[in-house]
Amino acid sequence: MEIKTIVFDLGGVLIDWDPAYLYRKMFDDPKEMEYFLTEVCTPSWNAEQDAGRSWEDAINLLLPDFPKYENEIRAYFGRWTEMLGGPIEGTVDILREIKEGGRYRLYALTNWSAETFPFALERYDFLQWFEGTLVSGAEHLKKPDRRIYDLLLDRYQIDGPTALFLDDSMANVEGSIAAGLPAIQFHNPAQLREDLQQKGIL
Repeated sequence: MEIKTIVFDLGGVLIDWDPAYLYRKMFDDPKEMEYFLTEVCTPSWNAEQDAGRSWEDAINLLLPDFPKYENEIRAYFGRWTEMLGGPIEGTVDILREIKEGGRYRLYALTNWSAETFPFALERYDFLQWFEGTLVSGAEHLKKPDRRIYDLLLDRYQIDGPTALFLDDSMANVEGSIAAGLPAIQFHNPAQLREDLQQKGIL
C-alpha cells in the first residue's frame, strides 16, 4: 500500500542520548562508572520514568540502598541535559527532506520521561516539525506495549497499513509490526536513507 504517514522514534534516531556523556565527568574510574550505570541507575530503572514514574520517586527508591552515590543518583535528573550528545544530523537531514517534500504526514513516538522531554523541546527546533508527538511518560505506556501503538494510530487517525515507523530498537520494531504498523529498524542515517529510497520516499 502507498505510504502516507511516517513516524519517527527520537532517542537514538534523531537525538544522541547517552548517560555516559555525563558520568564520564563524574567518575574518574571507568569501571566504577560502568558499575553505577549497570547496578545502580540501571536501564530498567530509567525505563520506569519513560513509563510515567516521577523522578522524585525514582531517586528516592535508590537512595536508601546506595547512599554512597547520592550525588550521582540525583544528577541523573538534575544534570540530565548533559546526557544529550546533540542531534543525529544525517537523520535530521532526512526528516527535513521529507517535511519539505510535503507528501507525508509526520509524527513522533518516543519512550521518554514526561519531565525531561521539555528540555529536548527547548533545544531542538526539528521537534516542532511533527504534526503530533506521543511521549510515553505522559501516557504511562511505553514501547513495545501494543497499547501505545494503538493509541498513536487512534489519536492521530493514522491508517496503520499506510504508515511506516522508524525505531532503533528491534523490540520496538517488532511491537509496531504486531500492532499493524509497518516498521524498519534504524541503524544509521545512511542505511535509513537507502531503505527509504527503496520505498520511494526519498
